[in-house]
Amino acid sequence: MILPIYVYGEPVLRKTAEEVDVENTDWKPLVADMYETMYHAGGVGLAGPQVGKSIRLFVIDSEPFKESFPNVRIYKSAFINPVITKQWGDDFVFSEGCLSLPRINEDVVRKSQIHVEFYDENGNFHDEDFDGLVARIIQHEYDHLDGKVFVDHLSQIKKMVLKRQLSDIANGKTCAAYKTHRK
Repeated sequence: MILPIYVYGEPVLRKTAEEVDVENTDWKPLVADMYETMYHAGGVGLAGPQVGKSIRLFVIDSEPFKESFPNVRIYKSAFINPVITKQWGDDFVFSEGCLSLPRINEDVVRKSQIHVEFYDENGNFHDEDFDGLVARIIQHEYDHLDGKVFVDHLSQIKKMVLKRQLSDIANGKTCAAYKTHRK
């Protein structure tokens, strides 16, 4: 089922998400719905808060980057109760967008490599290193679990330039090519 995506200004996007009970698999249908929603909206990642669920869960699929970046590692997984335990490597600048901030893209600096501990959609524990675009997608979605959005990484000047666009999104004065939820 395609879920509405909560946009900038919705309080759930600013809350620290709660851990998921991995033993209770009631969240499994939500994972399937999140993948369907993400694909429908043309995204590469989607976090629980973006669909109104303040839980530590997100899904990613780097496949859409393959066309523009042929060397990208294809990685598809749900991340349940993820913990980024280490970030290292070069600063990696990339133009990010977000389904919760329609029509806004800005350069964001993130580390090129990360180490993550998480459970997947089958309840299996993973302890893995990621780099490049996959690391970036994970860091972006992980921010959502901590009540952050990518514009929080921008300079004050950039935020001032975007102030009207952000206000328009928060006040329902923007449109997206997918179903959104507003106050």
